[in-house]
Amino acid sequence: MQTASVGVRVKSASVRVSASFASTSPIDTMSERTDSASFDHLVKLLLVGDSGVGKSSLLLRFSEGTFEQDQTPTIGVDFKLKFLDVDGKRLKLTVWDTAGQERFRTLTSSYYRGAQGVIFVYDISRRETFQNLAGIWAREVDMYATVGDCVKIVIGNKLDKESGREVSRDEAEEFARQNGCLFLECSAKSNAFVQEAFLELVRGVLETPSLVEETATQGGKIRLKKYQQGKKGDCAC
Repeated sequence: MQTASVGVRVKSASVRVSASFASTSPIDTMSERTDSASFDHLVKLLLVGDSGVGKSSLLLRFSEGTFEQDQTPTIGVDFKLKFLDVDGKRLKLTVWDTAGQERFRTLTSSYYRGAQGVIFVYDISRRETFQNLAGIWAREVDMYATVGDCVKIVIGNKLDKESGREVSRDEAEEFARQNGCLFLECSAKSNAFVQEAFLELVRGVLETPSLVEETATQGGKIRLKKYQQGKKGDCAC
């Protein structure tokens, strides 16, 4: 039975627990919705990491349940919509996939704004992609992200390349712990723990009071709170 370690964030820290997903299907608590007319929460998630770590493959596997062996590198940004029911909540997810190449970073920095969840992705068989999480991507998030309580998860992708592993699970877990992140290893290719990774992140958002308020909608319409709180006499009509 295959197991994975999940980091559960408690306040500003993260706690390591061991969880087995072999006998538990995410369908029990997370299911795709066919009715997209209304939703309770609008959640923005952002994938970041080096080029070639499999961000686009993770997104494709999560959103469409497919995998492409020869995935074209993302130019600039891409995004997909997914409607889900999670623990009784109707969600509309916008998941943004950013290019990992340095020449696109100034272009993609604006897409960090408003993200309630951030996914740091590295390739377990390429050590430099893990090192760049701290050297590049964590700094990018600190610099450009605008949601102070955003929930973050570190994903070690390409678990199917276990024989070529260059980053130990313990080392990655420690990095996640130090940075207040959730943690999970998965494989977009074999579809191992991909749904679980996104479910953990989404649950983290729903369990953060400030984010629950920020993402809440009314009848499927976004609540623009800063405009609702305008003073009388602001209208120029």
